[in-house]
Amino acid sequence: MPAHRHRLRSGTAHRSHSTRRLSVLGVLLTAFSLLLTLPVEAAAVPARGSAHLGMGVVAHDGRGGAPAATAVTQTEGVDVSSHQGNVAWAALWGSGVKWAYTKATEGTYYTNPYFAQQYNGSYDVGMIRGAYHFATPDTTTGAVQADYFVDHGGGWSRDGRTLPGVLDIEWNPYGASCYGKTPSDMVSWISGFLTQYKARTGRDAVIYTATSWWTECTGNYAGFASANPLWIARYASTVGTLPAGWGYYTMWQYTSTGPTVGDHDRFNGALDRVVALANG
Repeated sequence: MPAHRHRLRSGTAHRSHSTRRLSVLGVLLTAFSLLLTLPVEAAAVPARGSAHLGMGVVAHDGRGGAPAATAVTQTEGVDVSSHQGNVAWAALWGSGVKWAYTKATEGTYYTNPYFAQQYNGSYDVGMIRGAYHFATPDTTTGAVQADYFVDHGGGWSRDGRTLPGVLDIEWNPYGASCYGKTPSDMVSWISGFLTQYKARTGRDAVIYTATSWWTECTGNYAGFASANPLWIARYASTVGTLPAGWGYYTMWQYTSTGPTVGDHDRFNGALDRVVALANG
């Protein structure tokens, strides 16, 4: 065979092999990129029921320094949900924690499987305790969720040891931050919950929220401040600007990285003020 024909065939074969290798490499790279992308997208939306107080604070508001010293006596508390599991209440009590809130419900589809250990356990060591509801305004009405909350651990009794229930209204971990609602629709939803909770228990529920969420999703509505105590979420050295209408906060969730359970809070007053809130 002439040398030039051999070189031609060799060159053609080489180009063919190179093309096939590039094609295979392209397929492998595409497959690899899909493997990287799909789990990230799936992990971005947590499972329903897994939400808890302050779940979106760091992502939306960031994390600052430790709380600054204050002349006002404050009382240490914690908040817990299923992601903490069985809680070492004796250790928390020994460290100075005097009050606690436990997640009872979410929407109308979830109850905390650790509720009994957490709610009763805090009470058994001497704490003043209460329950909270993680709101999902895109699933059912506020009134329906208030009923679900009361029926599954969110009630109240005048025993001096039970705090009024909390409406946890904050960023939607499962979708759009404001749950697809306009500010006026959101205010109506919250009003429905608060009205029904009071009708069922005789108490005004505490509102847990962050100023930035409240401003965006309710239009910084001021109408609940006269009746409903404020539990503000901000992981920084101060609480910062409060939502409209509230001149002071009742409770402050100041960190998600505290001892034993992570989520730690301060009541804006001495222990006798915690008791006063419990008594109504």
